[in-house]
Amino acid sequence: MKLKLSEIAKMINGELIGDSSINISDVAQIERAGEGEISFIASKKYFKFLSATNASAVIVPKDIEDTDKNIIKTDNPYVSFIKLIQLFRPSEVSVKSGIDKSAVIRKNCKIEESAAIGVNVVLEDNVTIKKGAKISAGVYIGRNVVIGEDTLIYPNVTLLKDVFIGNRVIIHSGTVIGSDGFGFIREVEDYIKIPHTGTVVIEDDVEIGSNCSIDRGTIGETRIKKGSKLDNLIHIAHNVTVNENTAIAAQVGISGSTSIGRDVQIGGQAGFVNNIKIGNRAQIGAQGGVIKSLPDDAIVWGTPARDLKETKKIEAYLRKLPDLFKRVRNLEKKKEK
Repeated sequence: MKLKLSEIAKMINGELIGDSSINISDVAQIERAGEGEISFIASKKYFKFLSATNASAVIVPKDIEDTDKNIIKTDNPYVSFIKLIQLFRPSEVSVKSGIDKSAVIRKNCKIEESAAIGVNVVLEDNVTIKKGAKISAGVYIGRNVVIGEDTLIYPNVTLLKDVFIGNRVIIHSGTVIGSDGFGFIREVEDYIKIPHTGTVVIEDDVEIGSNCSIDRGTIGETRIKKGSKLDNLIHIAHNVTVNENTAIAAQVGISGSTSIGRDVQIGGQAGFVNNIKIGNRAQIGAQGGVIKSLPDDAIVWGTPARDLKETKKIEAYLRKLPDLFKRVRNLEKKKEK
């Protein structure tokens, strides 16, 4: 694909300064971009790359001074660049419309005509696939599952019985939704398994990374609300609620019946005990160990997770402990003399 720079400027609603007739055929990082490629600069700290880049054009913020480079000024260069990535490098997931002949479709399934069912997909009884949904190769879908419009499911995803997936959801490879929670009761020397008869609800516009596990409710539901984004290798336990527009980085574990507020940001490898409530807009630093409920707008870090400023003070004091220990030893020796 090749587009004139003038065409690109119009697509991203930008102000073009430079040669409008240049052909653009791809996107690239600004350090590595070459002729025929377009890149971007999102903030002032990267302006140093502008003079050195070999890119044919650069998307920049509106407050940048004019330069001898071909530039397109936009309100948000990052968002503009994402649009061009989607244009020049569309998703490689290829699922032809219709049902592949190798798919296994059990009884009473409802599949919209515009949906796509890939190679070796299994649909158990009473599955509903709505219009525009794309189900890639090797996906297993249990009975009574509903998959919403324009949802994209990558290869080898497992959706177990009674799960509900909303519209425009993206689920990456290897993820399991609807597995049993980790529920056992100790009796004498044995463990008795707690039945998990609930469900999982994934609301609209959620994206779930690869190799995540989202457990069904014991009774009731586990719910990921609209617009939330989950990275790879995340575990969501039974009856957890993740509210709207929350972002969770890789290797996070959330224990059963915990509620995560809306617009929360959770760093990688953070862990949460069960039955706590995290307030709206809270921020949890990487490897944070959250052992109690947090209010709205809390910013915490460390294990156990504490207020960020307090944790930084504690870390600063800890670094001084070796020196403090030496001073105490010296004082003890002087006293002994």
